[in-house]
Amino acid sequence: MEQKLLNVNHLSVSYGNHSVLRDVGFSLGCGEFAALLGLNGSGKTTLLRTICGLKKADSGGCFAAMKDIFRAHEKQRAHLISYIPQRHSIVYDISVTDVVLMGFNGRLRFYQQPGKEQIQRAFSTMEKLGIYTLRAESFLRLSEGQKQLVILARSMVQDTPVMLLDEPDSALDFVNRHKVLFKIREIIHEDGRCGLITLHDPNFALQYCDRLLLLSEGNICGEVNVKSNASDIKNNLSKIYGRIELLKYKGGYAMVKG
Repeated sequence: MEQKLLNVNHLSVSYGNHSVLRDVGFSLGCGEFAALLGLNGSGKTTLLRTICGLKKADSGGCFAAMKDIFRAHEKQRAHLISYIPQRHSIVYDISVTDVVLMGFNGRLRFYQQPGKEQIQRAFSTMEKLGIYTLRAESFLRLSEGQKQLVILARSMVQDTPVMLLDEPDSALDFVNRHKVLFKIREIIHEDGRCGLITLHDPNFALQYCDRLLLLSEGNICGEVNVKSNASDIKNNLSKIYGRIELLKYKGGYAMVKG
């Protein structure tokens, strides 16, 4: 039986009296990269924040590598799930290298410094993403796209079985958007992790992800493998995007508005 690295069971979440997520459930296996698609306000960011323990659920459960995320303390969660938010929270002057090395914090003791092997791994990761030449630069002086690549490098060195990514491509230009999504997919497939990413453009999801989870009004209203037939993909995507057409493209499909 295939091991499921992420299991979300009957998850419901609200803000005050406003229900945001209702009875959401799905699972992701080893090497699986899934896109969470939905219109603005559908609950995508809330779902990611709840899975990684930043938002309390009203009911339901979440398990990463068979560990109960809601019962785990912060350091345990850092071993299980890495999370890239839409906006970073770094507001003080710090080098690019030090930002990437933060990915090891969950594996270090209080006041312990990263070792040579960890520093080398951080450099290697930066090289893969094309930001090694920025290693001594101040993070705050980078462009928004460069900052996002640094945050991705930090998530990569965290070396967790589950990666959650909330629109990590939002500040990237066209070329770097493809580059980053290709690298994320490569890491997930080669390392046997699983990843859940929110994207605004379904065409990037169709090109780089294995499966699409469709969120509407707080519920998973559909899910489909990107290798499914055109009819299945079109029927599922139309649940949130309305009238659409699918065009064959490089062995897959591209979506246009009908």
